[in-house]
Amino acid sequence: MRYINKQDLLIVARNCGLLMIGIGAMCLVPIIIDLIFLEFNAVYFLMPAAISIVVGLIFIKGLEKYSINKIRMKHAMMISSLSWIWASFICGLVLYFVTGISIVDSIFECMSALTGSGITIYPDVEILPYSILFFRALQQWIGGLGVIVMIIAILTKPGVMSSKLYQSEAREERIKPSIKATIKQIIKIYLIFTVLGIVLYSLAGMPLFDSFCNTFCIISTGGMSVKNANIGFYQNDLIYFITIFLMILGATSFLVHYKIIKTRGKSLIQDMQFKALISLIAVSTFLIYVTSNIVPMDNLFTVVSAITTTGASIQSATVMGGWPPFTIFIIMMLMLIGGSTGSTVGALKLMRVITFFKGIYRNSREIWSPVGSVVPLPKSDQKLTEEIVAQSGNYIALYFMCILITWSLLSLYGHDPFNSLFFTMSMQGNVGLEIGQISQTMEWPLKIIGMFNMLSGRLEIYPLLITMRAVFEIFKR
Repeated sequence: MRYINKQDLLIVARNCGLLMIGIGAMCLVPIIIDLIFLEFNAVYFLMPAAISIVVGLIFIKGLEKYSINKIRMKHAMMISSLSWIWASFICGLVLYFVTGISIVDSIFECMSALTGSGITIYPDVEILPYSILFFRALQQWIGGLGVIVMIIAILTKPGVMSSKLYQSEAREERIKPSIKATIKQIIKIYLIFTVLGIVLYSLAGMPLFDSFCNTFCIISTGGMSVKNANIGFYQNDLIYFITIFLMILGATSFLVHYKIIKTRGKSLIQDMQFKALISLIAVSTFLIYVTSNIVPMDNLFTVVSAITTTGASIQSATVMGGWPPFTIFIIMMLMLIGGSTGSTVGALKLMRVITFFKGIYRNSREIWSPVGSVVPLPKSDQKLTEEIVAQSGNYIALYFMCILITWSLLSLYGHDPFNSLFFTMSMQGNVGLEIGQISQTMEWPLKIIGMFNMLSGRLEIYPLLITMRAVFEIFKR
């Protein structure tokens, strides 16, 4: 039985056209920085942008009749996957032309930026042109909300297509009845936090250019800084606290942010995910403090960076690699869990983990209760159905399978098993922390696998599986 036919592919191609135009437009923005700093690389931004825009227009005009077809979830998931891959390729062409790295490295770097993974293959980012540094930060900022979400807000009309594309990027929260209105409110909140971050960093003494780029990196929980030492370059506790504040903002649900004013802060205090986030930060920081000699600021900063999947750091990967094994274990568990659903974070996400353990507890109660007794659910758990628990369990199983496959391949290539596991969890969770230098020594096949990890972590696996199924059916013919 064929699940993907020719008409499906044409619907996907037609609707990818709009997104290609948006991706091309994104590549034009850094030209402003290029002109300001007289770097004369504008043509290298223009060429990939033109390719994306022209191809997008060809798809829209040539396949116009397919826009009337009702878009289904499988189409939306394929569009989402292909759009992220296309964005990484087009943005990668810019890095390839300007910095001269290989095409695999350039696409890996852009995939890392767009997915908020924050892993860089550049050994020295401080020698890069300002326009490229800004471009990397811009990709993280856009990727924080989602390439699709940003483009929906600008290019598409309200309707079924917007709704399906929104869900295809693993988003379900609604602030307003319509998806278009929801996205506009989310972007308003995102812009407010971005301006706030730039102002706070500037007041703390950070240069204006760095303030823009670092805010883009941190509020999106991307973490790919403009300095080799990341945020640790500034040696400023005030900047560290501002960064911690912004990371927690980025890892908190936009729905909770939206309700803060209306509820006078109660939405934040009452939110289960936020309470779990703060509790995990507090407990983890305390455990590391009493079991190691790590400087308290390094401890707190790294804990927040790990659970918010930001990957920002104030210590080098070499220093972190020398921390006690129990400390590294706690950081790995935080990277696995992640922040709130409906935020900019990666990893499993708190709500899914909470649901999974509630399901285990519920099943355990049913087993130990007397035969024939009915186990009532607490009022707060009335929405906890078997289907929701099963979905959480299925996703967690898939997530661990992705980690195990990549970990085994890294080990096969001779990388240290413990460092490889940490790095794999970092890629799959879109974190970016390292305890070694694997990112700059990886073989090209591993970089391709790493791109799959980063993208599957960002899109929550299923869209990529659907796309892979479509590709399989095309070649099977």
